[in-house]
Parts: sequence; structure tokens; C-alpha cells
Amino acid sequence: MHGAVGEEVAAEAGLTLASTVIALKGVGPRMVERLERLHIRRVEDLLFHLPSHYQDRSRIAPIGSLRPGDEVAIQGEILLTEIKYGRRRMLLSRLSDGTGAITLRFFNFSHMQQQGLAAGVWLRCFGEVRKGPATLEMAHPEYQRIDPAAPLAVGEHLTPVYPATEGVRQLTLRALVEQALNLLSGESASTGGLMELLPETVLSKFHLPPLAEAVAYIHRPPVDADVRILREGAHAMQKRLIFEELLAHQLSLRLMRERKRRHAAPRLDAPGRLRAALMEKLPFTLTGAQERVIAELCADMARDAPMQRLVQGDVGSGKTVVAAAAALQAVESGFQTVIMAPTELLAEQHHANFNAWLEPLGIRVAWLSGKSKGRMRREALEAIAGGVAQVVVGTHALFQDDVVFARPGLVIIDEQHRFGVHQRLALREKGRQGGRFPHQLIMTATPIPRTLMMSAYADLDSSIIDELPPGRQPVTTVVISDQRRDAVLQRVRHACGAGRQAYWVCTLIEESEALQCQAAAETAQLLSEALPELSIALVHGRLKADEKARVMAAFKAGETDLLVATTVIEVGVDVPKASLMIIENAERLGLAQLHQLRGRVGRGAEQSTCVLMYRGPLSERGRARLAALRETSDGFEIARRDLELRGPGEVLGTRQAGALRFRVADLLRDQALLPQVAETARLLLERYPERVKPIIRRWLGRRTRYTAV
Repeated sequence: MHGAVGEEVAAEAGLTLASTVIALKGVGPRMVERLERLHIRRVEDLLFHLPSHYQDRSRIAPIGSLRPGDEVAIQGEILLTEIKYGRRRMLLSRLSDGTGAITLRFFNFSHMQQQGLAAGVWLRCFGEVRKGPATLEMAHPEYQRIDPAAPLAVGEHLTPVYPATEGVRQLTLRALVEQALNLLSGESASTGGLMELLPETVLSKFHLPPLAEAVAYIHRPPVDADVRILREGAHAMQKRLIFEELLAHQLSLRLMRERKRRHAAPRLDAPGRLRAALMEKLPFTLTGAQERVIAELCADMARDAPMQRLVQGDVGSGKTVVAAAAALQAVESGFQTVIMAPTELLAEQHHANFNAWLEPLGIRVAWLSGKSKGRMRREALEAIAGGVAQVVVGTHALFQDDVVFARPGLVIIDEQHRFGVHQRLALREKGRQGGRFPHQLIMTATPIPRTLMMSAYADLDSSIIDELPPGRQPVTTVVISDQRRDAVLQRVRHACGAGRQAYWVCTLIEESEALQCQAAAETAQLLSEALPELSIALVHGRLKADEKARVMAAFKAGETDLLVATTVIEVGVDVPKASLMIIENAERLGLAQLHQLRGRVGRGAEQSTCVLMYRGPLSERGRARLAALRETSDGFEIARRDLELRGPGEVLGTRQAGALRFRVADLLRDQALLPQVAETARLLLERYPERVKPIIRRWLGRRTRYTAV
């Protein structure tokens, strides 16, 4: 049904691409609900529900040539159909084409289906060939009855396979997309068809085909299309859609940035006396990179629009003192600073650091976590609400309803990728007073590759602390099998015997905190037996805050030789004499986390070593991860390799990646397009602003609500 016929049907039904899907043939209220789960509400949405891959059903394969794993079309005559009883009732049909025979296996079947698969019936089937108990077989293949005397009807195009959901079969999606495509071929943009939103100059400059042509091709590639090129996302028609999808994400982030800039914020433009007083008292000199970033932060905060700045600094680059300088700028300007960290341990470490630096300057630092109870919590809440506490440090407990800030001027979020979108939004809203929003400083020790910065963080200004404090030596990294555990114990004995300290990190694949703590406790016991001459302590997430603080203080003071810990020590703990770290089962952790852990050593003048102990056999990916750690200590290089190994969704964390679920684009594969996409985004915002929201709506739909963060 193409061309004039399509126009006729569209006209009869009064159907356009803007119509809701219930207007389509075969769609009732229940199907509307199911399609909603796939973000399909209008007919046009079907055109942008793109295939994940394709099947070639145009060639009939001889049954005698089949191999396990083949996904093919076959046809033949049913020789026998029977019901087999075992643990489950099954319908088995034997199909032959003269070159060989195959079994068709059905677990869920009706009496009518059984009758339709009688001996002598000819079928054409499509499915995956598997090895069965006796012969090759297909389980639940798609099939249709055919007349063996009729000429062979082959498809005109490859068969698309779509992302689906429960209750929506591939056949249903194909039929609905077919209706949308027929409508597309019979409509022009002027009559409600598919609007071309990219300017002609962009299409010609980057050699992009028209949108309607690209959409039709992607849903109906001809049978002679190169499936390999399509699978790799390298076809010119795919590039056209990839370009526009990346553009939609880029535009949504830029709009968000503009919206934030239109908000009001307090001017934090004090002369900087408190900051200067802190610098005088510090036992070290700031690096040039730290001074540069502090200047950028102070310039941002002096404006009356909210700062939105991401500060990236590799492990040990000194982000905390930069945050303290920003906090003092807010306090001296008469406002509170709120610092939020993802874990109790990191929040406690920040509280200890800020207290040590700011209390001598007459500044009160309050502490609030989920474990703050009774009178302690009451007093903290009163100090925060009354403005007595000028700096507030805490965990996610900071955005609970009973926490009220007096005059919030700056919000600092550490390791921001660990917080969910809604949590960050809640803290920003909580700091809103009289129509003014607080400034936001976002910190991460996980360097973000430029590809992700351009795509996922286009709404933020970015600063990089790209210089380590003087005297820091790179950490030597060794990869060793747990079969050589005795040699590792000897290394610990030697290091601690020479007056140095060591970490022993226990990792567990289970998510259960209780199991991780139990494993760490057992490891500490075994190490105490193996190394009786050493003072060994244990720290994990289940210890009470004061107990944890006591253990860490003793380790920092040099009273403990070896600290056994879970990955809670990943961020924030600074012990200059610790020059050896053992990470057990290192193959279970991601690159970024291993790099973070390694950063706990190498903080003094001693040459430090990190031993990555693995349990074989290593997977290919596990080997690549450990090799990357051994070869480089550059956080940005590690982040780039992490992106290659895990992909953007995992690197950002699933909660952060809400706005990064692409339909056809792939940030890693398509990163070469990003400069062109950024250039086009600027052009549209300047010269074609009316096209911006339609592009975002086409590709992101309701997901744009996440970009309010």
C-alpha cells in the first residue's frame, strides 16, 4: 500500500503521523498501554522506534545445510506431529525438504495449532537452529502455511527486529510500523508528514540524506543491503538518524544550561579574607592548577546567576582544599555552604578536614547523616536552621524534610555520579529561597572522557585540576595471581617491618553489605594468624561512626600497621605513611574503582606499590582492565579505556544515564560526529530556535523532564 493508495487510506481515515496510535488498525486500549511502555504514543513515534537488528528471510536455506546457531528461513513438508509428555507437555513436528529434516518444538500450544500442523502440511519457518537431544531443532519458530506449487515469494527487504515489551510481539510491531510507513509515503510535511528539521545547509555540508528517506530505509533495508555495515551502525542512512539523535540530546542539555542561567542566585563576592587566612595556615602550598580552579569558582560565584561547575581532579590532586576555599567565599559573603558526600565514611572524612581547617577561623561546621540520632541530631538541625552552622557536611540525610537551611549560598556535591537524578534535584530545590537558587559545585575524582563531557555534561562548565602536589611519585602497580598469596604476605611483612603501613582491601561480588563485612572480618582474622607480629585493624561499612573514626585515627597516627577494609576506603582517606595496597579479587572491580582505591597510597614521599591480586582464570575483559591499571596512572587515560570496556551508561552509572539511553546512537562508536553535532546545535539555537524543541521532543519525548536537574 504505497503512493496514491497510501494517500487514499490516510484521507479516508483522517489519519496523520500526529494521530494517537489508537487510530491505527489493530490497536485497542490495552495495546495503547503496552505501547506506552515503549514510549510510543503517536503514529510518528513508531517511525522512531528503530530496529535493533535485522534478519534475512529472503533466502530459503536447505535443511541439510543447517548448523547450530544459524538464524534462517526454511520450508518443507510436515512428516509427523506428536505430543510428548515429560516435565512439560510439548508439541513436536518433524519437517523435511528432501535435503534433510528438523524438529519444530512448541511448549505453549493450542488444540487448533496442533491440528494446523498435521502431516502433509507445507510450512515456511524462521528461527534459530539449535542442537536437540536427537536432531537439530527450532524452538517456537515463526511459521506460515504455504502452497508448495506456488512460485517462491521472497521478501523485498530485510526483516527488522524491534525493541519489544511484554504483550507486544514482533509481528504486531512490524504491522504497526508498516501502517506508519505507508502513511509516511502518502504524506508531505505540509499535510502533517515527517518534518525535516535540519537546515538544508547542514544536510549538504555533512552529506546527510533527507530524514523521510533515512527512516524508510532503516525500517525496510533492501535484501541486498550490507547487513555487516548496518550491524556496525555505519550506513549513511543510519548516520543521518544518529546525527539528529545526538543533536537532540545536545540541544536539551544546552537549553537546560540556559534555563539555569536565567535563575537568580546570591552574589558571593566577598573580598576573600577568610580564604587568605586559610592559605596562610595550611602546611603546604597550593599547586598552580588548584589556584586556577579556585579563581574560576570565585568568578562564577560573584555573578547573580547560579554557578554550575564540575571540578574534575585525579585521585590525590587536592579537590577538598579547593572546595574549602569555595565554602569560605560563601561564608564570608554571609551564606551557608552545604557539602554532600555519597557515603558515611567520605562525609566523615570531609567533616574532619573542614573542621580542622575552618574551626580555627571561627567557623562552625555541622555534621548530619542518617545515623545522627536523638539530641545530637536535634542540636545539628537547630544550628543549621538558625544559621549558627555556617558549613554543613552530610550524606543524603541532608535533603530530608526536617532539614531547613538558614541562608544556603553554595551546594557542593562530591562524587556526584553516585547520586540519583532526583536526589540532586531535591537538594537544589531545598536550597531555593525567595526565587534564588544556590550555586552548585560538583566534584569528581573519576575523570570524565571528553566524549562524555560533550554529551552528558554539556549543561555544566568544567574545570580540571591537572597537576599533582609536588613530591608525589607515581604508584607502581603489580598484577599477581592469588596462587602467590604467600609472596604477597611476605611483601606486607617486609613493608610494615620497615616502618611503612599497608591496606588490604576485600572485594566481594555480592551486593550485600553484611556479607562484605563478614568477608573482611574473616580476612582480618586469617591475616592476624599469618602475620602475628603486625598490628592489624578492620574497618567496614557496618561499624558505628565513632568506632570507624577511632580505627581510622589510629591508622593515620601510625598505631596500626595493616588496615583490612572493604571498598568503603575507596575515597577520601589520606594516610601519607601508607605505601602498600593489596586489592583482593581485583578482577571483580571496574577500572575507575580500582584507580580510586590505588589513589589511597602514594600520598607521602615513599615509593608506593599497589598489588592487584586476582583469582584465575581471567576473562578477556578482566585481563584488559588489570593491564590498563599496570600500564598507566593517568586518570583520563583510564577513564577513556573504561569507556571503551564498559560503555557510557555504566561509566556514568545507570541512575545518571537516564537521559543517555539512545535509540540508534552510540557515544563511543559515534564520537567523531560530536564536533559537527555541537556546531549544528549552536547554529539552530542562534538562527532556527523554532526547530529546537520539536527535535528534542521527537527523540527524547517525556524523558526531557530529567534534564531539569
